[in-house]
Amino acid sequence: MIRYIDFFAALIGLICLLPILFIVTMIGFFDTGSPIFVQERMGRHKKPFKLVKFRTMPVETQSVASHLLGGTSITKFGRFLRRTKIDELPQLINVFKGEMSLVGPRPNLVNQQELIIKRDALGVYDVLPGITGLAQIQNIDMSTPDLLAKVDKQMIETLSLREYFKYILKTATGSGGGDSVK
Repeated sequence: MIRYIDFFAALIGLICLLPILFIVTMIGFFDTGSPIFVQERMGRHKKPFKLVKFRTMPVETQSVASHLLGGTSITKFGRFLRRTKIDELPQLINVFKGEMSLVGPRPNLVNQQELIIKRDALGVYDVLPGITGLAQIQNIDMSTPDLLAKVDKQMIETLSLREYFKYILKTATGSGGGDSVK
C-alpha cells in the first residue's frame, strides 16, 4: 500500500513542483555551476543507489557526511535550500523509481561503517530508505550512529499509515532541522 502511495505522491509531486524544480535548477547554475548533486547511498538490503539532491555546497566539497563539514561549506543559496528542505525535492525521483520511500530511515553514505554496522544489526536495511522519518523530525542525524540506528528501528517497528502521514506533515511544517553542519 505504501509503495503505491509513494509512487503516486512522487509522480504528482514531480509534476506539480516542476516550476520550482526548474527555478531552483536555474539559480543553482549561478550558485555552484552544477545544481544537481548525485551521491552513492546505501539502500534497502544494503544495495547502493544514486541519491539525487539539489547541490548546497561547492562542487569541490569532499563527499563526507554533512556533520563532518564546517558551516562555511554551504553556499548562501544552499543554506536557504536546506532550511526550507527544498534541497530534498529531487529525491522524489528516487521515490518514483522505487529506490526510496517518502518515509523511512535516511540513506547513509556507503563509507559510514559504524552506522552501517549498527543499522545492519537492528535490521534497518530491511526497508526502503526515506526522505524523512522519526529521526529527522527529532533532529537526530548521522553524527550519533547508535542513537540513529535505535530510533530508525523504533520507527520501522511502529510505522503505520497514520505515522507515515504524520512524519510527512511534521517535516512539511518545519519539524527537524535537516543534517547538522558544525
